[in-house]
Amino acid sequence: MWTIIMILMISLLIALIEVPYLRRNAMKKEMLVFLIFLGIGTGLCIAESLKANIPNPLDWITFVYKPFSDFIFGTVE
Repeated sequence: MWTIIMILMISLLIALIEVPYLRRNAMKKEMLVFLIFLGIGTGLCIAESLKANIPNPLDWITFVYKPFSDFIFGTVE
């Protein structure tokens, strides 16, 4: 419980530091991307603190490139 509160407080602190600068310089697209990434990062941190099973991105990359790799190594050998 406390870890979730601390994660939310740190995310809020980061937003309070960055958003005024982005707003002052009229960086609307950058602010949108920043808030999306901050939300994703906060969500992943909370999921990790709750011991949720988060898939590894490398597993997806391996799944996509494995048939191509097998084909290349099959033709070389």
